[in-house]
Amino acid sequence: MKAVVQERWGAPDSLRLAEVAELVPGEGEVLVRVRAAGLNPADWHLLRGSPVLARPGMGWTRPRNRIAGTDGAGVVERLGPGVGGVGRGDGGGAGDLAVGNEVYGFLRGSFAEFAIAPVEKLAPKPEALSFVEAAALPIAATTAQRGIRDVAKVRAGQSVLITGASGGVGHFAVQVAVGLGAEVTGVCSAANAELVRELGATHVIDYRTTDFAAGSQRYDVILDNAGVRSPGEVRRALTPDGTLIMNDGGRPGGFFGPLGPMARGLLTNRFVRPTITTLPVRERRDELLDLNQLIAAGTLRPVVSRTWTLAEAGRALAELEQGHTRGKAVLEIA
Repeated sequence: MKAVVQERWGAPDSLRLAEVAELVPGEGEVLVRVRAAGLNPADWHLLRGSPVLARPGMGWTRPRNRIAGTDGAGVVERLGPGVGGVGRGDGGGAGDLAVGNEVYGFLRGSFAEFAIAPVEKLAPKPEALSFVEAAALPIAATTAQRGIRDVAKVRAGQSVLITGASGGVGHFAVQVAVGLGAEVTGVCSAANAELVRELGATHVIDYRTTDFAAGSQRYDVILDNAGVRSPGEVRRALTPDGTLIMNDGGRPGGFFGPLGPMARGLLTNRFVRPTITTLPVRERRDELLDLNQLIAAGTLRPVVSRTWTLAEAGRALAELEQGHTRGKAVLEIA
């Protein structure tokens, strides 16, 4: 099968399209014929082995996972031992993972014609979405939902500010917060202001001309996806009992990468209010099923700015690394 492989830590041009051996699903796993794969900040961190502090889990001298990619959508090709393929198909169990069914989720090695995932990391693809649209969801949309709904516990009437509001996580976070009844302010470039308003934001701030942290407005919750300001600066825009959630994808490089500012922010909690926190990392089927409900209700939709081919994966990641993607970029795999 064709796959985008990485033999060493490096820049996007270290990726290459190659023929690799066919995959065989193990106990509790599913083989998926990938139709589309999402592009995420996690992909460039894995590409460069960044931060160095995380290399025990990624591989010290070279990637432990040779095939790139972290999430996607496709069709169930084969079931591993112990996976029942007959069921209701309503999301209530693994029965919706029968051969031939359309699925999406957390697919390690998704930059390939086939990928393997445990059953607990896959869910039925929303019927209303194409494979490309579904591939935009798993990491970005569950991160947004986790931050706004589960960590901040946003409720109706609260004021929420979201930086990077037109980006991958940000554009989903705007929709989740609006769906919960919050008054949302999105921080983005002027070029993307109309998109953020269309997604439901009441107010939009152009980060190039206005410093939200220097103004008089205070917010109950801030989800900081941009990561260009220190936690201490951002927290000035919070109410006394507010919550700052740091979701800094960060730039690759360094020993600590984005973990350094996050650690400093958490340390600040020992001495001052408001609360500064980070997002737990999870890859769970139940969170995908929650997204399916939001999509069916019409309160959540992915925005895909551009699609790339499998052979263009390196170029796509190089552009994503610049941090100006509108919505999500996706690899479309024939």
